Amino acid sequence: MKRTAYPRPELTRKEWTCLNGEWEFDFDFGKSGKMRDQLSKEYFDHKIEVPFCPESRLSGIGHRDFIGACWYRRKIDVPNLSSSRYILNFEAVYHTCEVFVNGKSAGTHKGGYTPFSFDITDLVTVGENTVAVYAEGDSREKFQPSGKQCRKYDSYGCYYTRSTGIYAPVWSEIVPAVYLKDVKLDTDIDNSTVFARMTLCGDGEKTVELHALLDGKKVGQAKVKTTGNFVQAAVEISKLALWSIDSPTLYDLEITVSCGKSKDEVKTYFGMRKVELDKTRLLINGKPVFMRLVLDQGYYGNGVYTAEHDDDFEKDIKRSQRLGFNGARLHERVFERRFLYDADRLGYIVWGEYPNWGFNHTEKSALKYYLPEWMEAMERDYNHPALIGWCPFNETWDIDGNQQDDDFIREIYHETKRFDKNRPVIDTSGNYHVETDIYDIHDYNQSVEAFERRYSDEYFETEGPFENYGKRQSYGGQPYFISEYGGIRWTRDAGSEKSEKSWGYGDSPKTLDEFVERFTKQTLILKAQKRICGLCYTQLYDVEQEQNGLYYYDRTPKFDDETMDKLKNAVESIAECEK
Repeated sequence: MKRTAYPRPELTRKEWTCLNGEWEFDFDFGKSGKMRDQLSKEYFDHKIEVPFCPESRLSGIGHRDFIGACWYRRKIDVPNLSSSRYILNFEAVYHTCEVFVNGKSAGTHKGGYTPFSFDITDLVTVGENTVAVYAEGDSREKFQPSGKQCRKYDSYGCYYTRSTGIYAPVWSEIVPAVYLKDVKLDTDIDNSTVFARMTLCGDGEKTVELHALLDGKKVGQAKVKTTGNFVQAAVEISKLALWSIDSPTLYDLEITVSCGKSKDEVKTYFGMRKVELDKTRLLINGKPVFMRLVLDQGYYGNGVYTAEHDDDFEKDIKRSQRLGFNGARLHERVFERRFLYDADRLGYIVWGEYPNWGFNHTEKSALKYYLPEWMEAMERDYNHPALIGWCPFNETWDIDGNQQDDDFIREIYHETKRFDKNRPVIDTSGNYHVETDIYDIHDYNQSVEAFERRYSDEYFETEGPFENYGKRQSYGGQPYFISEYGGIRWTRDAGSEKSEKSWGYGDSPKTLDEFVERFTKQTLILKAQKRICGLCYTQLYDVEQEQNGLYYYDRTPKFDDETMDKLKNAVESIAECEK
């Protein structure tokens, strides 16, 4: 079994079971399994390795055509629970699913990128039980956000292999009769306090104790009571150590929920940090930080949407840091929680996005489909100190001649701000802005001369910030961010006919020296412009036919160490304090 790590590092318990591994599997191309009484089959036709999607090689299936719907089944062993509860957890299933336990429905979920859980205590018995999952999803459906999942038969351009069904870890945990369901943490560095908003499950008067630790030593505590299922606590921190890119200090937080003989002991963590904007810059803990970001698509050659090993996230972050980047746009999908955990540990700032491509944002009914999914993603990732901003949309292009519904974009922006009052929000990255905290553009022009002209002081003073879509959006004085640039195509056989058939932005350099010169000069031009608060290079690694990464799809470096150092020097060329 390849994926065995705890899937939810921000809230851990001792009693849990990994349910990855071999499951039974069946296709359901006609979506008729319920009518055919699929669950009564003695044997399914295939075996699949969860958590890898059936399109992937690692799943053992490798079916690349549209699937539409599919079924999973496996046995689980349940101990004597006494008064405990048995929780079944799914990290992600694309896109709509129903879970059955011993032939009875345990619940349904819509949204292909966020976790969900069912309390199945009343559906199981001691010993062997059967869990089955019906999943359906189609990247061609207009109200199913699908990100970079291809809507044609084959991958093309910047669209890649689809991921149907279960593509993230499945696990169970045993909890007491009264337990902590969720905690939201807000850190206040000005007053050395962390505020905890906790959702509980179970009846009776509950006592909640919180202990904050730094390097194993207690630095704060609080104790609160409630007869309801929501309670707040403030933990004053006696020793303040700030989380930053250079020093990603994390505190441990131990939470105990007691009610009679029931006691739930969980562990989480937090980073004391503050994110703000001034007129031109991002500030972390009051200090300016220039965002040296890279675009990360979250794809893997053998696993498609799913990393093969639990340490692959840390390795990708370190590959990015090797080239001088201090963070990433987690692009057009919701990354696994373990990736964000590693970003927290390693001081790697990230923007949280949602896979809006494939979703019709021009329809008047779009809000009721999109908002619940986006809210679930924000709920999941709220506590991570490495996450410094939200971006619910990327490039909201016109669809079938219809323009985006500006009211829809604006409402999602305002709901995001209402949910999280601390982080900045980009309404729709690149185009077409309606209301946004940071004004970002995408510029894939491959000409160094064009960059010198567009991002010169003279251009800013006479024309204002460079704008790709001046007729559809207008700059309002916000911090200015080049959130996509580069995309320079470079392959193992650069200059060949095969290379030219790959996909990237603009003309591919013919020589390595030409690549290095273009990358270096464009990056230095952007970093020299003091009105720019950050940049994001496309991209960290190749994905299938898109050959514009700084690493190949298998994560091997495209360049020797000397060349890698040249690229890193360009990215790191100007100290953050000079911005």
